[in-house]
Amino acid sequence: MFKKLVGIDPLDLISTANKKLESFTEALTLHEDQPLNAEEIVKRIGDADGVLVSHRSQLGRDILEQCPNLKYIGMCCSLYSPESANVDIHYANSQGISVKGVHDYDNEGVVEYVVSELIRCLHGFGHREDGSDRQTWSEVPREITGIRAGIIGLGETGGMIADALHLFGAEISYFARSEKQDAKTKGYTYLPLKELLSKNEVIITCLNKNTILLHEEEFRAMGNRTILFNTGLSPAWDPKPFEHWLHGDNLVFCDSLGALGGERFLKYTNIHCLQVSTGRTKQALERLSEKVLANLTAFAEEQ
Repeated sequence: MFKKLVGIDPLDLISTANKKLESFTEALTLHEDQPLNAEEIVKRIGDADGVLVSHRSQLGRDILEQCPNLKYIGMCCSLYSPESANVDIHYANSQGISVKGVHDYDNEGVVEYVVSELIRCLHGFGHREDGSDRQTWSEVPREITGIRAGIIGLGETGGMIADALHLFGAEISYFARSEKQDAKTKGYTYLPLKELLSKNEVIITCLNKNTILLHEEEFRAMGNRTILFNTGLSPAWDPKPFEHWLHGDNLVFCDSLGALGGERFLKYTNIHCLQVSTGRTKQALERLSEKVLANLTAFAEEQ
């Protein structure tokens, strides 16, 4: 049991999970607003031995060095690698602090978003953000059937998107760090990145936060007349070649401003950004809560 467990920012856990947190600690504090700076984060942690943090806050070495009592950090957000995490995991581990994160809790909403927006794009359903009617991507409405879709990053989210589009009849190819046997069994084709970009009508990036694979040469390979989706938490591209590419006959879809790279890109009429997180659904928050509690339980049993 913790002596003091602190949630330093809004954690997005369901109310029953917040109540269950009380059983893990002698004293529980859950902050419902975002800390303004590192100094405030240190103050909120204080002498706590356990901390819970969302994706909104950074726990770098500069903060952890000032919190000597910490023995556990629970990330209430996706953890795929130390390099992409908002916690300095390497330093934390060197100080004997256990860091636990979750993953694969919010994929379903993202998959539904990609399928929904692609169908609306191909058929011209609905209206644009400015209220004008959408135009079909081609001269006549098209189905997903037969469309060439390239997935960059075939992890959990990328794999689920590939499966969903394949179910609708899309031809799937992908780029990942290595060829995947299960994808080959499904009939998905592994391609080098530039070849993938040049051969597909639809490109969907499904990468870890702060992973950038699309540079000037990649946008040149993609060429003109392409639909680009980004499902990550941050841009998958360098901003300068991306902005140049936007002047062509291309479309970009992403849910959040973080995925787009900032408000300055909203001026482009060929960008569709909802400015919300499509993975943040009722079911996703329930799965998130379950996994956060499971991590706390596992840590308590190890002590």
